Amino acid sequence: MASVTSSRPFHLIIFGASGFTGQFVVQEVARCAAESPGGSPLKWAVAGRSRQRLEEVLKQAAERLSMPELTTDIDIIVADVSIEESLSIMCQQGLVILNCVGPYRFYGEPVVKACVENGAHYIDICGEPQFLERMQLEYHTKALDRGVYVIGSCGFDSIPADLGILYTNRQFRGTLTAVESFLNISSGPKGASGHDATWQSAVYGFADSRSLRQLRKKFGHKPLPVVGAKVHKRGFVFFSKEIEQYVIPFMGSDPSVVKRTQRFLYEEEHHSPVQYSAYVGVGGIFSLVKLFCGGLLFWFMVKFSLGRRLLTTVTTSVTHHRHYVTSTFFAVFMFCSITHSGELIEDTCFSLTFFGEGYSEGTDPAQGRPNAKICTQVIGGEPGYVATVSAMVQAAVTLLNELHSLPRRSDTHVGGVYTPGAAFYKTTLIDRLHNHGIKFSVRTFQ
Repeated sequence: MASVTSSRPFHLIIFGASGFTGQFVVQEVARCAAESPGGSPLKWAVAGRSRQRLEEVLKQAAERLSMPELTTDIDIIVADVSIEESLSIMCQQGLVILNCVGPYRFYGEPVVKACVENGAHYIDICGEPQFLERMQLEYHTKALDRGVYVIGSCGFDSIPADLGILYTNRQFRGTLTAVESFLNISSGPKGASGHDATWQSAVYGFADSRSLRQLRKKFGHKPLPVVGAKVHKRGFVFFSKEIEQYVIPFMGSDPSVVKRTQRFLYEEEHHSPVQYSAYVGVGGIFSLVKLFCGGLLFWFMVKFSLGRRLLTTVTTSVTHHRHYVTSTFFAVFMFCSITHSGELIEDTCFSLTFFGEGYSEGTDPAQGRPNAKICTQVIGGEPGYVATVSAMVQAAVTLLNELHSLPRRSDTHVGGVYTPGAAFYKTTLIDRLHNHGIKFSVRTFQ
């Protein structure tokens, strides 16, 4: 465990610990702290706007984990994303800030800025390409100057995809040139779970897709070279024999994050870039029809400010000790609900299957079609609050323990804004994840 200086009393600070995701992060950090060797304990604190709510979170975690010491031993820091001074004070006390406050397009930048200015490393679970790429554009040089690592998308978005590509490449004997991934989320009879902040991120992300294209032009990147045969993307909807259901392109941050990682590995590590396409299963024909109807309505409504307000109008109720947050329009028109149900979380899991192709050892990728294939898989628990939480915490622990393995220009020039794959390429994060519920494996190619 990294040492804590007298001016930095905490290894980790969970910002937004009283939020729904933050509460799960608190429990996971508490479990990891209990796993730490006796000689080098993990020191951590919680932070947020309300001391009372943070005290309640620690009390609940103490009861759930049978760790009464959490209510007395864990420090509370009051910090508000709208009060710059409070963020500075928070960042001056921790080595790594785990930012659980979203949507990040509205609330993320002040935390990134405070971390960079006050020398604290930053990790979030953002799945919003506009925010992630803008932070790289605006803060990479500043983070380098301050020796600070800013690592976004360290949750379900997009560690399974980004590190899954790295894992697939390492298992492939030869030159891997292209990968398609297929996401399948399995839920119990009561359905799957989601979160209102995630829903809001999707609404505003789709509405603001034009700005993302404009943002990317500012980087001035040249297209990555295509090694081997160029892969042609499939149609918008097709039946996948790989996972035996209809699929559509994955609309999340995975393609953006993976491409940024591949660019880093090509430019900094001189690796051959991998072409990547991401898809998600939607089920049978009835599910496809529902998705099509809901998708058309969603596409129309996000174009207008009134539609966006209606889509993000959330009704909250508490029933049978379970918290429900249901977007009215999402429930009615997309036949789905956003819930905080613990039962749904326990019944849900994901599998992300990668089908890769390339050229065997000794074969020139410039000659002919690919002659070798590979299939790998990443599986884990419920994406939003189990896999995401485990990924975020293990990313933070890896940063603390393996700081020397993160990207660096020289012994004295370290830091920057990175994707998980770029940041943790030379670390043991995949092994850590494998030991904490997110399993990586090679599958028999069918």
